[in-house]
Amino acid sequence: MKKKINKLLGQLLIEKNIINKKQLEQGLAIQKEKGGLIGQILVALGYATEEEIVQAITVQYGFPFLPLAGYEMDQDVIKIIPENVARQYGLIRVDKIGDTLTIAMANPLNIQAVEDIELITSCNVQVFVSTLSDLSAALNKYYVKK
Repeated sequence: MKKKINKLLGQLLIEKNIINKKQLEQGLAIQKEKGGLIGQILVALGYATEEEIVQAITVQYGFPFLPLAGYEMDQDVIKIIPENVARQYGLIRVDKIGDTLTIAMANPLNIQAVEDIELITSCNVQVFVSTLSDLSAALNKYYVKK
């Protein structure tokens, strides 16, 4: 039985002494005004590192963490997901075994992205979480302009 999580990411970061209440309030105010993910906003403000955000997400939601730096992926398999879709959702295809597609993404809670990938590929999707900078580097490495 999977444990049910009721804590928000910001609350978890406060409990882990990564940020304080005032920093969270500032991040939430920016999120309300401009939109975006609270984790990315806190990183942009310099209050937390990408790794701290990813670790909190893995603890909170149980998604496994996959550091992409140094991880070699098959060029042909990556192309299963069109570049515009991969960049729009901030994800990359990591592996395919049978009809299960493994992807790494910065926001594993984006159910719409997962459903779209399942629709495009006709595969079941397994999600790993990765940092935004790892994903950007991987997208730029594997989706090379011809």
